[in-house]
Amino acid sequence: MAQVIQWYPGHMAKAFRLMRENLKLVDIVFELVDARIPLASRNPEVDKLIGTKPRLLIMTKADLADPKATQSWRTYFEKQGLAVLVLDSRAPKTAATVTKAARTVLADQIAAQEERGIHQRPIRAMLAGVPNVGKSTLLNHLVTKNVAQTANKPGVTKKVAWLKTPAGLEILDSPGVLWPKFEDQEIGMHLALTGAVKDTLFAKDDAALALLAYFRQQQPTAIIDRYHLDQDAFDLSDVELLLAITAKLGFQDDYDKAAIRMLNDLRSGKLGRYTLDRP
Repeated sequence: MAQVIQWYPGHMAKAFRLMRENLKLVDIVFELVDARIPLASRNPEVDKLIGTKPRLLIMTKADLADPKATQSWRTYFEKQGLAVLVLDSRAPKTAATVTKAARTVLADQIAAQEERGIHQRPIRAMLAGVPNVGKSTLLNHLVTKNVAQTANKPGVTKKVAWLKTPAGLEILDSPGVLWPKFEDQEIGMHLALTGAVKDTLFAKDDAALALLAYFRQQQPTAIIDRYHLDQDAFDLSDVELLLAITAKLGFQDDYDKAAIRMLNDLRSGKLGRYTLDRP
C-alpha cells in the first residue's frame, strides 16, 4: 500500500486565520508557486482565500525547472485570466521586476488614486504559498537585505510580519501553508520530492522510486550520467535501479542513504532542470 503523505501542523491553521484577517489591508496578493510543480504547489485553500482580490502568480525557482514546460504552464495560467511572472528570485533585478508587474496588475486602481490626488502610495502586498516555495528568498531580494530566515526546508517562517522595500512595496510575509488533505497522493509526492513536506514524514525509498519513475519517462540520461550507470540501466525495474545506484554510490545495501543522496541531487539541480507537473 502506497504511503499517504500529509502535513498540516497547528501553525498553518493559525497562519490561514491571520492571512484572512489581514487580506483587507493589502492591495494585491503575490501567490507563489514552484515552477517545478506549478499545479501541485498551488494551494486550493489559498486560491479560495484570495478570491477576487488582485493577484500576481509568481512562478519561482524557474532556474531549476524545464524552460519549455515553464512556458507552457505560463500560457496555461494566463488563459485562466491570471497575471503571471516567471522568476529566478536570485536575479539582480528581482525587486524592480516584481514591482513593475504589481503596478501593471493594479494600473486601474493606481490611476483612480491619482485622480483623487493620491500619488506614489506604497503598494501593500501579501506573500502566499506552500512551504519552501521561495517566499523568504524573494522577500530578501525585495527588501535588498536578509530580513527573512531562509533554508532549503519547509516550515522556516512561523509568523506574519510587515516589511518595507525600497521599490515602493510594503510586504506582508506569512508562513508557507499546505492544506489539510491531499486528494491526489501524486500531489503529495511531488511536494515531498521538491522539499515542501518535511523529510521525516515520508519514506525516502518511496520518494526515490517516484523520482526514478519520472526520470525513466522524461530524462533517463540525467540518472545514467549522474550515477555513472550503464546505458541499458533503465532495462532494470525501479527497485533494481535504486539498488544499482546504491552500489555505485558505495553505500552497499543502504538504499535509504542512497535515496537521501538522490533527493538532495534532485533539489539542488544536480539532475538537471526538470518539471514534475506536466502541462
